[in-house]
Amino acid sequence: MSTAPKSQVMLLAEMVDYQEGSVVSRQITKAEAGNVTLFAFDKEQGLSEHTAPYDALVHILEGEAEVTISGQPFRLKMGDAIIMPANEPHALKAIQKFKMLLTMIRA
Repeated sequence: MSTAPKSQVMLLAEMVDYQEGSVVSRQITKAEAGNVTLFAFDKEQGLSEHTAPYDALVHILEGEAEVTISGQPFRLKMGDAIIMPANEPHALKAIQKFKMLLTMIRA
């Protein structure tokens, strides 16, 4: 997984493509303080419930997703963002195919 070139304008939604029946990811940058990753989810695809030791910001670039945090569902569409708090169970599911930018900050 290679990171994106630095000091260059990026069209984020065009940097990751959908694949039928899959979730595709592409790391944009990675550092000790955290990382930024693009994801493309085909319709009905998702990430099962899990926890992470750090806060994570999800920003929807296109499409529509359901993000569930500690059992509470949130419906997000293009332009929406939500913070998934550290150590709280969360899951994501594509209502329609969607792309997101995930920013994880290590504290």
